[in-house]
Amino acid sequence: MNQPDELELAACVGLDWADQLHVIYLQAADSAKAESRELEQKPDALHDWIAQLRVRFEGRKVGIAIEQSRGAGSVYAPRLLTALGTDRSRWDSAADLQCHSGIAPVTEKSGKSCWVHRRLACSNFVRQTFHEFAAQSIRYSTWARAYYDQMRGRGLRHPAAIRALAFKWIRIIYRCWKDQKPYDEEVYLQSLRAKQSPLIKDDSQ
Repeated sequence: MNQPDELELAACVGLDWADQLHVIYLQAADSAKAESRELEQKPDALHDWIAQLRVRFEGRKVGIAIEQSRGAGSVYAPRLLTALGTDRSRWDSAADLQCHSGIAPVTEKSGKSCWVHRRLACSNFVRQTFHEFAAQSIRYSTWARAYYDQMRGRGLRHPAAIRALAFKWIRIIYRCWKDQKPYDEEVYLQSLRAKQSPLIKDDSQ
């Protein structure tokens, strides 16, 4: 039986299922560019789309993840799948993914001057995916909420605080993706407790 890392997929597809329009995100294995489109909630439209996939990828396997929850929910599973893909050699480190996504800031120096600004040369789709995921996570994750509040307490405005949280999330998601293990909030909280992290100082209350 093949292990997950032995599967060769022609593409990864994230399908955000909705009542009227489905949003589709596709990452072909032979392309670095993610694609997105909308699809009507009609049987004929779905059948035509599936037929197009078969023709385009010549019958090769295509991985599809479906998000059926209403609203954003606590995860962006389809979009994250599309952003990461299945080729685990694609990113050598979490830092590579942070730069690709545009979440990692850029530091520039000139003479005695030094300034930090948002990275512009990046995938807008991937950046928006991680940014929105981080924003939603503060509603469901205790440590994420604590980290966001910590950043706000340091004077960061909402967008900057969310980017800082997304930067931290990418490190976690990258490790889970690389090790092929699902994220477990309680396991991560236990790790923070062991380190006596201030992010869980009110966790027992």
